Amino acid sequence: MATLNCRFHPTSCTKSPRANAASTISCSMQPSQNNIKVVINGATKEIGKAAIVAVTRARGMEVAGAIDTNLVGQDAGKICGMEEALEIPILNDLTMVLGSIAQSKATGVVVELTDPSTVYDNVKQAAAFGLRSVVYVPKLQLDTVSALSAFCEKASMGCLVAPTLSIGSVLLQQAAIQAAFHYNNVEIVESRPDPSELPSTDATQIANNLSDIGQRYNREDISTDIPARGQVVGEDGVRVHSLVLPGLPSSTTVHFSGPGEVYSLRHDITNVQCLMPGLIVAIRKVVRLKNLIYGLEKFL
Repeated sequence: MATLNCRFHPTSCTKSPRANAASTISCSMQPSQNNIKVVINGATKEIGKAAIVAVTRARGMEVAGAIDTNLVGQDAGKICGMEEALEIPILNDLTMVLGSIAQSKATGVVVELTDPSTVYDNVKQAAAFGLRSVVYVPKLQLDTVSALSAFCEKASMGCLVAPTLSIGSVLLQQAAIQAAFHYNNVEIVESRPDPSELPSTDATQIANNLSDIGQRYNREDISTDIPARGQVVGEDGVRVHSLVLPGLPSSTTVHFSGPGEVYSLRHDITNVQCLMPGLIVAIRKVVRLKNLIYGLEKFL
């Protein structure tokens, strides 16, 4: 059954009694002025399209702009496969959209899905118009994050930089940290369809988190140079084994072992939809921030 996705916001209702007949109620409908205005920057990417649909369906927010250099002029709803057009064209001018939202004095958030080289300038531009930013750009360098943090602190402007928007991935990382206090041996095994970004952001983040707690792992072969043993990520002997298997879902497994037991944590991703609940949480939370927060886990 087809679903019509639209929201009605009654602002005034009048009741007209009629003799010997049921009363008639008429309501005028108009968009809520309290909705968070969301701009998707990187709108024609797979995740950008999913974000447009997710924001359209979420309560208390609406898509106010879709930015990309591809498919310029086409309707944002139509490129996402939605049955109803959103009447929001894909534009390649972020400034124009930001100016329109700022002029309306609405609460706005830019979802930044572009490229590491443009993130800093885009976040600064959004802040200049009074909009917060949610940044999900894999492989974003930590020096860029540090520069953004200093800028946001000075400007008193909120920003969330999320290495992952997957709630399942965040929960896996948190469980791994808890387990690391009890085991001295750990290995990370992941599978990805694309070999260009290995080890993945998720695996690197887990390895770094485990290193940060001060444990020392895999003492028996920490200095081995055998290539088949995987890559040491972090400073405390956490090894990552990356498999390129296009026929399998993206997967991350953390194996811990102790005397007589193996404890394994696994998270599978089947499609980009897994990122949408985390994105909606991020949008709701970032509007209250006046500085930069790194990691979705701070809000869970």
